[in-house]
Amino acid sequence: MDSPVKEFTRDKLSTYDGKENRPVYIAHEGKVHDVSTSKLWKTGTHMKRHQAGRELSDDIKGAPHDASVLGRFPQVGTLKPEKDPMDEKVPDVLLALFRRLPMLRRHPHPMTVHFPVAFLMLVPVLNLLSLVTGKPSLENTAFHVLTAGLIVTPVAMLTGPYNWWMNYAGKWTAIIAVKMSGSLVLIVLVVGVFLWRVIQPSIMLEPGGARILYLLLTLSLAPVVTILGWFGAKMTFPV
Repeated sequence: MDSPVKEFTRDKLSTYDGKENRPVYIAHEGKVHDVSTSKLWKTGTHMKRHQAGRELSDDIKGAPHDASVLGRFPQVGTLKPEKDPMDEKVPDVLLALFRRLPMLRRHPHPMTVHFPVAFLMLVPVLNLLSLVTGKPSLENTAFHVLTAGLIVTPVAMLTGPYNWWMNYAGKWTAIIAVKMSGSLVLIVLVVGVFLWRVIQPSIMLEPGGARILYLLLTLSLAPVVTILGWFGAKMTFPV
């Protein structure tokens, strides 16, 4: 076992990642702990999200437990003070703010994205119910929900790049490409359906090809939102 006075660099700490039977180390507020005996860390990944071999002070602040749980595991050294490579592009004043309010770094997008998901998944359901039941009030409600979706979707789209820059160093990946292109498709769909309904309020009451096309466009909201949500989850829970 490593000496308790050993000093770890971030690069050295990253080698204790629990893979291929390597020990599982994590750092918190300058202290390095060996959590290899924890069943929750046996794969080197905690709750399918937090990776071993990293400094997790901010992560623990957002966890359902406090740092006292680390007292169950031996301290094997200290972490050499150095800036996280992920923070190189982040101004020091923001880093200080994030240490006080870690949710400002991690949660703007995961928090705001729930609203367009809920609203835009509900629009096609209400439109289908209005056809099945013959109640125009359901279609009217669908339009109101669509309006709410139109308001909150740009907010989620703006917080997405912010979180990408802050937590993923703006690194371009296939998942990011899908999310950004999918978001553009989504906002075009939402604006298009909204404007069509404003210009032709009775579109769902008029049988014909136009109503079918309008309904198909609203139905397409569901798969687009599902794809965006799926790939967002792949980023948040990579394992």
